[in-house]
Amino acid sequence: MRKKRILVAPLDWGLGHATRCIPIINELLRHNVDVIIAADHRPFDLLKKEFPTLEHVRFPGYSVHYDREDNVLQSIIRQMPAIVRGFHTEHHYLEQIIKRYQIDAVISDSRFGAYSSDVYSVFLIHQLHIVLPPPFRWFEHILQYMVRKRCHNFHEVWIPDIAGTQNLAGILSHPSVLPKNSFYIGPLTRLKKIASAKSVDILVILSGPEPQRTVFEEILLRQLRQTSYIAVIVRGKTEHNMTAKVTPTISMINSLDSNELSQLIASSKIIISRPGYSTIMDLSFLGAKAIFVPTPQQTEQEYLAMELMKKNIAYSEAQHNFNLERALLKLNECTGFQSMEYDSTVLQQRIDSLLHTIGKS
Repeated sequence: MRKKRILVAPLDWGLGHATRCIPIINELLRHNVDVIIAADHRPFDLLKKEFPTLEHVRFPGYSVHYDREDNVLQSIIRQMPAIVRGFHTEHHYLEQIIKRYQIDAVISDSRFGAYSSDVYSVFLIHQLHIVLPPPFRWFEHILQYMVRKRCHNFHEVWIPDIAGTQNLAGILSHPSVLPKNSFYIGPLTRLKKIASAKSVDILVILSGPEPQRTVFEEILLRQLRQTSYIAVIVRGKTEHNMTAKVTPTISMINSLDSNELSQLIASSKIIISRPGYSTIMDLSFLGAKAIFVPTPQQTEQEYLAMELMKKNIAYSEAQHNFNLERALLKLNECTGFQSMEYDSTVLQQRIDSLLHTIGKS
């Protein structure tokens, strides 16, 4: 009897969707599943490095393009018709992959078109409520309905957060109305807790869409050059391996695997990064102190950063006004994340249930 084949397909907007799929892939492998990874661009490279022995398939998605002076929200609104068309293209492309690779089930991370009526389809998503700027708040309930309707194309919806009040994503993962087929599976992280001396003053972890990733890198590098802090910048560029010494105190690394990043975070006093939800899950698990700089006009990141500031856990500043020394002073007033223990029991239960369901087919 052949092993069950499950396709894992993360969205390729930044690296967070790919990194949070890693613990799911590891759990599937623990269950002796034949995992096929379908991704594109930097997520493809990252997962190929993480799982070199697995089968990897190029799965083009619907890319959003930004200009350097553009803001993310305006770009997404302007390109929404192309994104919706991309859902349908993605859906048809997935059907071809399913037939070619004899897939038994699909786990799609935020790829709305990656479902099939022929095989069991699971949707991984944390942003069921989309936060909009104040002038557009009236549209939020319509967007929430649209997201919920899309979720019903899938057999199950997995939410990587906690069901109760002690959650990480707030209203994003706790909308007024949940999809009927949804399950909270708990936060996900690919990282490990490691005891280490703090030899790095500042660790910068970059990710997210271009050109804002590069803009943020340039801002930080310019300000770090004016200090004597020992700093490491992980650029989030997976195309090729590169490590360089920019100054005697500043190092740059293109990308790291999970074990390498766990070690580096353990060795660092302060983290500076985007407040992407996957990053927040990682840093909450590790108990890190963080300064967050949201991608301009990325309302999800702005909301998450503001919630953490309200709780006095982390400090956040806007990119256009970012001042490193001021941010470091303000961070002294914050508690930092209190290291959480993530319970993988619910994830294991959902995977057990998934395998039982497809085992009967």
